[in-house]
Amino acid sequence: RINLRRYHRYHQKTDETKDTMSDYYDRDDRRRGSHRRDRDDRDYYRSSRRRSRSRSRSRSRSPSNRYSSSSGIPSAGMIPSAASQPPLSNTGGLPLDGYSTTLSAQDKINRELFVGNTPPGTSEALLMQFLSGAMRKTNLCPPDATPILACRTNQKFAFIECASVDTANKALNLNGVPFLGASLRVSRPSKYAGPHIPSLTWQQLTGQPLPPGMLPVPENNGMGGGSAEEKLNRELFIGNTTPEMTEAMLRDFLGRAMEQVGLTRMPGNPIVSCRVSGKFAFVELRTKEEAENALNL
Repeated sequence: RINLRRYHRYHQKTDETKDTMSDYYDRDDRRRGSHRRDRDDRDYYRSSRRRSRSRSRSRSRSPSNRYSSSSGIPSAGMIPSAASQPPLSNTGGLPLDGYSTTLSAQDKINRELFVGNTPPGTSEALLMQFLSGAMRKTNLCPPDATPILACRTNQKFAFIECASVDTANKALNLNGVPFLGASLRVSRPSKYAGPHIPSLTWQQLTGQPLPPGMLPVPENNGMGGGSAEEKLNRELFIGNTTPEMTEAMLRDFLGRAMEQVGLTRMPGNPIVSCRVSGKFAFVELRTKEEAENALNL
């Protein structure tokens, strides 16, 4: 009974109570509608601002806006600076960096020299000191200069790097200089492609004869230094040799014969090397001219 009664009392409200509740819900709906309209207004305002900013950025990025509308002159900040552009050379528009790298590599080749006949165990410091001292002694460089900057040694040869191309040209006159019982062969490396620079041998420069027991070196006659073609022009074939002949015997015999009949161009044995093989041999002379003269034997 109590529950039934409460149920009836809950539904049997007066018209005034119903009106009050209806007014409450009406006010609530109006309040919610007002809040919804305010929220829509705020969303519309925000979206409008975003669209405005987007249009501003698009106009600032467009190519047509890089130039002023009145004069057609690029506006400030739109012209690329010279520092941001790669430097161009006057040789086909190539970057100067690559062009300068090529020039520096070629310059290093022009400053390098080949040094042959080095005794085994020769240190780089000793060879640099000896060759620099020889150049100062013969006035090929100033007394206080450092003509040779670097050196790379191997078992029987070395490469030296001179301070300049002119210094390398003068260092060619060291060809044939005596060093620890051997005459050094100073010439251009095989990769050198520059012009021929006339030079003398050490004996021609100083007037000193080659010490006894030392083999002479070929001259730098401009035919590629120690190239294969130049070496072929200085080699001769010797036939009908006897088995008793040794390389030293054949070299001394032919060299003495050339000196006696005046077929040499300078003092000393003109035979640089000799290879004996059974009944024939090959001899290498120091110059092409002396090889031609030896044919008269």
